[in-house]
Amino acid sequence: MSLRGRSTLLMIILTGGLWWTPVLRADECVPPGYRLVAARNGIPPAIFYSVALAESGTRIDALRLSRPWPWTLNVGGEGHFYPSRHAAAQALDVQLAQGRSSNDIGLMQVNWRYHQDRLTSPQGALDPYRNLQVAAEILADCFRGRHDWWAAVGCYHAPNDPARAAGYRDRVRRHWRRITDQG
Repeated sequence: MSLRGRSTLLMIILTGGLWWTPVLRADECVPPGYRLVAARNGIPPAIFYSVALAESGTRIDALRLSRPWPWTLNVGGEGHFYPSRHAAAQALDVQLAQGRSSNDIGLMQVNWRYHQDRLTSPQGALDPYRNLQVAAEILADCFRGRHDWWAAVGCYHAPNDPARAAGYRDRVRRHWRRITDQG
């Protein structure tokens, strides 16, 4: 399979998932890649996917749905959605070359400054599965310290700021309710 073909297949798995099948259960509306990484880390899949939607969700017109976008950067509080991994990598390289290390990267918006040891490289941070795995490790670490998934979600975003954590938790919960039909 060509590089372009593999890239297209990966994008369908990560962004489209099971969009062509009827939704029967909450875990069926969570794309397979998210379910796999969540299961490997003991995370409820719908919560994990809801975090991704809160972090990098964007409208994909071809699907007529919002999906997490892997080529997303947040620089200085402003989200940027790039058309390709290459474009996102170039933009990230510019930010890092200018000394801006606090960049949130990829599907799960993992912060380079705080988690570069886990991400290993800027290019690694843009690898969708690496980004998901690192985010799952962070979220699982938060859960181990708090013993509650919703508290862990707040910790994922703002471990030392309860007010920001609560607002973020509410945003993620809105996504969770929508995809699990709980609200």
